[in-house]
Amino acid sequence: MPATIIETNKTPFNRVAIDPVTLDIIENALRNARIEMDATLVRTAMSPGIREQGDAFPLIADHTGKMIVGQFGSFIGGFLDNYDGTLEDGDMIFLSDPYSCAGAVSHSNDWLVLLPVFKDGRLIAYTSMFGHQSDIGGKVVGSMPIKAHSIFEEGVRIPPVKIWKKGEYNEDLMKLVMHQTRKPDWCQADLNALIASCRVAARRVIEMAARFGDDVYVSATQELLARNHRAMKSLISMAIGEEPVGFEDYICDDGMGAGPYKIKCTMWREGEKVVLDFAGTDPQSQASINFYLNENMFKMFFGIYMIMVFDPQILFNDGFYDLIDVRIPEGSLLKPKFPAALSGRTHALGRIFDILGGLLGQKTPEFLNAAGFSSSPHLFYSGHDKKGEWFQLFQIGFGGIPGRPMGDGPDGHSLWPGFTNVPNEFLERYFPLLIERYETEPDSGGAGVHRGGNGIHMTYRFLASGTISIHDDRWFVPPWGVNGGEPGKRARKILEKADGTSQIIGNKVEEVQVEEGDQLHFITWGGGGWGDPLERDPALVGKEIIQGLVTPDGAKAYGVVANEQGVIDSAATEALRSKMRSERGALPLFNYGPGIETLRANCEAETGLKAPVQPVWPMLEAAE
Repeated sequence: MPATIIETNKTPFNRVAIDPVTLDIIENALRNARIEMDATLVRTAMSPGIREQGDAFPLIADHTGKMIVGQFGSFIGGFLDNYDGTLEDGDMIFLSDPYSCAGAVSHSNDWLVLLPVFKDGRLIAYTSMFGHQSDIGGKVVGSMPIKAHSIFEEGVRIPPVKIWKKGEYNEDLMKLVMHQTRKPDWCQADLNALIASCRVAARRVIEMAARFGDDVYVSATQELLARNHRAMKSLISMAIGEEPVGFEDYICDDGMGAGPYKIKCTMWREGEKVVLDFAGTDPQSQASINFYLNENMFKMFFGIYMIMVFDPQILFNDGFYDLIDVRIPEGSLLKPKFPAALSGRTHALGRIFDILGGLLGQKTPEFLNAAGFSSSPHLFYSGHDKKGEWFQLFQIGFGGIPGRPMGDGPDGHSLWPGFTNVPNEFLERYFPLLIERYETEPDSGGAGVHRGGNGIHMTYRFLASGTISIHDDRWFVPPWGVNGGEPGKRARKILEKADGTSQIIGNKVEEVQVEEGDQLHFITWGGGGWGDPLERDPALVGKEIIQGLVTPDGAKAYGVVANEQGVIDSAATEALRSKMRSERGALPLFNYGPGIETLRANCEAETGLKAPVQPVWPMLEAAE
């Protein structure tokens, strides 16, 4: 049964006309309140994942639960429909179980708080924030076991509970939850930071309503939603046709030897609505790479992508959701059945953005992006330092952003625009390691008139024995190029032992033993290229040789002949480009590189790793 909202003032809000200046002031005040939520978070959190990298996502919603400002879209409507309890002034909800909120948080490491905002006895807004906790217990350090077969192996699961009830803090609940984690100091500080951020935003909402009047504030939120609806309706009619277009991409493997796993989506327009159908996506995995994709979250992904590509000035919010119909098959990789493991869902999450790029650009190739969002590389390092004290690092790495219509993809950037890297000085100060190298990986971005962003080559020297775990992808199936652009280079990881030996290790491994003096070369994927590489300005290629972004040998992918100093041999360049043009065929819209079976056949020779085998689904075979 739905939640019961307890209000002491039953007077409904009146919809009033809003002049443009007032609307603009309220809109920007809400934007600033969202920024203040982030600022509060980084001042009070302790873990490097939240404090340094910003792995947390705020939202401010209207009184019905629709997001007005934020990033992931609102889960509140679905929560209210399924929460069998009351909400009243002084309450705050706390949860982490993806299955209890239809995937609003997509793995148990994400702790979420929800604050209903009351003013003068009426519910006027909601504020909410969730952030990735570095450890929530479970079978491995960091609580993201690659080889988990169920969510019960992934740490504490928190159903929707009241962390604050009528203004009273539930201290016993917190003692119970913090008892499950290896880092209770970090978790408690990070949770307090989430709470503080929501309270800051709530104060700002109440201040706005007090300044302009409750009816004006609420009417402004409804107009912001309506404005977004009008804008998205126009974008959908312009960019999406009635003829279905499909696209598919792959997660390389599951960390247990099987792969790749297909994600497929078909898109078409019916009247003013767009349909996104994931029929044809592979069934759920027995490992932890499943991604419980909340429909509203995907609607927001779709909206963000549309807005960023076609009209970045639009404020994205939940106003357009009724224009999108998302269909995800039950039991698939994107809607697994309980109790499927979910901790490694980051690869499918990243691949969703590549798929959106492939779908949205087919009607308008001039707006097409290459692949390269792809994943969110994770490194875990833990053990006891020389003082015998426990240390535990969780860090998110960066890769190459795809080549785009407006220019090159950024080198070594995050999947999420708001993320920042953990400063090397921070890592060396608080953990027993040295950063020997932190630079882009030359030639890893796919060649194109607009180059794909290069990946990162980061070398860690470990100063204490311990274990490492790695979550990454795009090591088997490369990020594809578009409009004649080349695919990006694939990820790889090399462990160089203190005795001088080295070994290639997988991109999904856990609890690998390292000793003092060992080095890990953590190399991420590059973005795919955009457009004909032979149209790239040779002088720019020469400049990038000087900058270390392209090598003289890599310059030949652009038909450019240059020396180590970036000096172009114009005659040789013209001859090489003429030869390359005469030998190649028509430029493909999508350049995926070799097919899956060719990748399998060449895998060990090209990557040093055994090829993943075709996944099987015992439950499906038994049913047949």
